[in-house]
Amino acid sequence: MNLEVNKATRQSYGEKLAEIGKENKNIVVLDADLSGATKTSIFAKECPDRFFDMGISEQDMFSTAAGLASYGKTVFASTFSMFASGRAYDQIRNSICHPKLNVKICATHAGVTVGEDGATHQMLEDINLTRGLPNMSVMSTCDDLETKWAVEEISKINGPVYLRLCRLDTPQIYDENQKFEFGKGIQIGDGKDATIFATGVTVCEALKAKEELKKDGIDIRVVDLHTIKPIDKELIVKCAKETKKLISIEDHSIIGGIGSAISEVLTDNYPVKLVRMGVIDQFGVSGPAKELLKKFELTSEFICKKVRE
Repeated sequence: MNLEVNKATRQSYGEKLAEIGKENKNIVVLDADLSGATKTSIFAKECPDRFFDMGISEQDMFSTAAGLASYGKTVFASTFSMFASGRAYDQIRNSICHPKLNVKICATHAGVTVGEDGATHQMLEDINLTRGLPNMSVMSTCDDLETKWAVEEISKINGPVYLRLCRLDTPQIYDENQKFEFGKGIQIGDGKDATIFATGVTVCEALKAKEELKKDGIDIRVVDLHTIKPIDKELIVKCAKETKKLISIEDHSIIGGIGSAISEVLTDNYPVKLVRMGVIDQFGVSGPAKELLKKFELTSEFICKKVRE
């Protein structure tokens, strides 16, 4: 992990979308008056004839995306996660998921790391909402390379995908040699003392905890669940059998997020205890992103505390 190189996954999304858009003329991009923040503006500069700003009209945007997809287009539609999974849920459910149309919902500014925008914009329920939808795949990426891989990967998948992206800059975790596979988590380390399941911005915190715990002779492994649906059941059960303690951590409500998804797998296949770390059934608050991670106990120091308990 390179802590010196920091980049927001939304920036990586915009860059990769423009790159593949120049090659694939079938890709169309929609945005809801937030292209500067979601970084679809990068695509707009490269492919202006296939970019449409729908204004502050998210429900219209996703309905339009469904219409374009029904005529064979690969549609990327972006806005903040609050508006994507919240305001336009009905259109996504009935117009995109029910007919299984080829629309990629790339939602930025997820979780408490939205920061000063406050509780109304800190979407902590989107994984819960989207993974419950039939036909919907759900992803959440942690760094630049993983995000660029995910954008290219979902452009090849036929059907609805929800890609969760953050506002906060994150360190470079992976290098060019890393192999990514849709539906398969990435295990980092072979520690037997605990497994930390993480996704998105919390992967970095889990890796920091891994290094800190190593100083005390505690050897843990970190699992990056970049694909939340379909989830990697085989890896989850493997880690449950091989390690003494299981912990999940997410910048999301503990209700319906990755902790819930992992618990479902364990209940059905290998019933053991999972300690879930996340936002505990409450709304966020306004404040600097890094301070909010501490407030909601989502940093490496709190992971270390849970492992040591």
